[in-house]
Amino acid sequence: MKKIFKYFVFTLLFGFFAFLFAGVNYVMPHYSATTIKGIEVKRVDKDGPISKANPADGPTQDMYYIYTQKPDNDEKVMVYRNEDTRWGFPFYFKFDSANLQAQAQSFSVGNKLVQIKSYGWRITMLNEFPNVISIKHLDNANDVAKPILSYVLYILLACALFFSVQFVRGWFDSKE
Repeated sequence: MKKIFKYFVFTLLFGFFAFLFAGVNYVMPHYSATTIKGIEVKRVDKDGPISKANPADGPTQDMYYIYTQKPDNDEKVMVYRNEDTRWGFPFYFKFDSANLQAQAQSFSVGNKLVQIKSYGWRITMLNEFPNVISIKHLDNANDVAKPILSYVLYILLACALFFSVQFVRGWFDSKE
């Protein structure tokens, strides 16, 4: 029985740290070198884009989308949403989505190489897109920024996981 409880505690511990790692991965910025191929604005409500099949049934807003393609691979495309975070979580305090959309439009005209800073995940089945935080012109695809703070947080979480496992092991081994 004690062994089952020990494995149960380890399962909870690993589940908790998996949740923390996923949270860091979702919230912290990602950087990608890409070219912008197009932009679009859709009217959406809480259920998604408004259409005949999904009429507006509450407050609506404009959702900006940015379509990109990897410069070295014609098949690798990505869709981003461009939405203000305002005062909400995660705290990027982004209020300039319309300006960012105009900037994306100007980069798409010249087919220029850009760095897109975004957070979030692309989940196709749930129609979820990463949110763009900023767009910057790049001269070289190798000049993409690295998410240093994310790396630091991953290392800290890995150390915390290691020490938590050692603590739990010591706790159960001392009772034998």
